[in-house]
Amino acid sequence: MKTLVSIVLAIVLSAATVWAGTAGDSVEVRIVSDNGMELPFYNVSSRYPAKKVYAEAVKGDHYKILVRNKLGRRVGVVIAVDGRNIVSGQKSWLRNNERMYILEPYSSYEYAGWRSNQDSINRFYFTDVPDSYAAAFGDQSAMGVIAVAVYPEVQRYEPPAQLRSQASDSEISSSPSNELGKSGQAPSAKAESADRSAGTGYGRSEYSPSHTVTFEPESRSIENIFIKYEWRSTLCKKGIINCGRPYSKPGNRLWDNGGYAPPPPGH
Repeated sequence: MKTLVSIVLAIVLSAATVWAGTAGDSVEVRIVSDNGMELPFYNVSSRYPAKKVYAEAVKGDHYKILVRNKLGRRVGVVIAVDGRNIVSGQKSWLRNNERMYILEPYSSYEYAGWRSNQDSINRFYFTDVPDSYAAAFGDQSAMGVIAVAVYPEVQRYEPPAQLRSQASDSEISSSPSNELGKSGQAPSAKAESADRSAGTGYGRSEYSPSHTVTFEPESRSIENIFIKYEWRSTLCKKGIINCGRPYSKPGNRLWDNGGYAPPPPGH
């Protein structure tokens, strides 16, 4: 049986957390800044099955991506920010062979930065495009997009003895954890000029221990969620939020390798 190496972060959110983010069928997602402010989401009409919303970013704010598993089974979540996998730092296509985090049934976790090694991350923060992590690699294909792809674990029947043996071999560490695995990237967003678009930087380093586990994801994601974040001035210009003029509904215009995320060139 094919298995994929996964990494698990020792960060667990309280089950009592109130979720007011974008709610999918399998997971709920929120974006929260370090000052406790939750980014407001604005729905975007779409003919595609993926969930898509706009969000208002505040320049300079460090932020976290909070995800809650609504299913009674383990799932792997591939998370990409500005088109880059937040674990490997590689260009992401939201596929099941990318590095991903694993969530236990009904568990909640927070992802606060680019994973630079097994025990630390470099924080997410909102910044201008030229200062962003993705732009440092010459990649602006999905700038300003946070993408989450959900892969349930393959379920197989095995005799109890084999199940016990497999469980003992798969866990490298028994510490409380949030799991990570492989999957993909955000779709390309329509190019925006760097002077008025938002991106995510490679911020300060923080201690964030993790451990590896085995996880076999299903071949196709059951749900993709896309959050397009922008400065308030840009949301106003696009008519996504009402800034003193009649509200107009957006036309969805912005949607028309087994390693860790390395520091950007020149960091």
